[in-house]
Amino acid sequence: MTEDLLATRPVTVVGVGAIGLPMALRLAAAGAAVTGVDPVEESRRRAAAHGLTAEATAASAAAADTVICMVATPDQLREAALGANGLLATMRPGATLVVMSTVGVAPVEEVLAAAAGTGITVLDVPVTGGVAGAEAGTLTLFASGDPARLAELRPLLEAMGTLRDCGPAVGRGQAMKAVNQLLASVHLVAAAEALAFAEALGLDPTEAFEAVSGGAGGSWMLSDRGPRMLEGLDAQVMSSVGIFVKDSGLVCDMAEEAGFEAPLVTAARDRFRAAAEQDLLRRDDSQVIRTYRDLENEKDRQV
Repeated sequence: MTEDLLATRPVTVVGVGAIGLPMALRLAAAGAAVTGVDPVEESRRRAAAHGLTAEATAASAAAADTVICMVATPDQLREAALGANGLLATMRPGATLVVMSTVGVAPVEEVLAAAAGTGITVLDVPVTGGVAGAEAGTLTLFASGDPARLAELRPLLEAMGTLRDCGPAVGRGQAMKAVNQLLASVHLVAAAEALAFAEALGLDPTEAFEAVSGGAGGSWMLSDRGPRMLEGLDAQVMSSVGIFVKDSGLVCDMAEEAGFEAPLVTAARDRFRAAAEQDLLRRDDSQVIRTYRDLENEKDRQV
């Protein structure tokens, strides 16, 4: 798919928030004619400031060849895609709806079922890599769905990162993303616990981070989130606590449905929920470390 061909294929991106906007900008930079959609005025303002056409409702989806849905939750996906005014009712036959949100298998299968008979192809392509990956075009895309349509859209999708083919059955991309989010949730909480443990032992957490992050006990999450854990509440929000409340919860739900015991991600989910209870929901996810610090402070007050 050449740049000229990209320019002749209108793309609508529904959800131009923290990660959706840089994804949309990568597509525009590759030559696609992109329109962003977001009900939040501030999100539309930021999109417009970057030169992107933005609208409050997805009127542009009626003419789009490809509609990318990058909303946050299963309910938001249903609201965007289904119903009399949803994307499936707006899009034309022959167009493709690409679900790139992390929402779990069942909601994507629900959208797929609703698309039957419309002539609209549904692809399941959740992503990982965060805001930094979206900005750099280095996301990992867990793709499942019709192989021919995926092959057709591969050049467009690869403007955002690396495509991992998870098979022809819609939902397998969500399943693979759940495996990824199990690891991400556990490693993030483990990194927070380790640096908080260093503090409890009387160590300088910055020195501890530097000492262990490059060794056998290190992880990508420790290397990436550790500096922001040390920075504190003012750390730039690259991925919120709320995202991991949702994603770790989805993983736990899927594990339960599969009859699979998953104690590590269950513990991680509970730690993210504790962070939410401490009014950290919109803070950077690195600030889950504060749940350990506050526990230690509470113990000190009780002595």
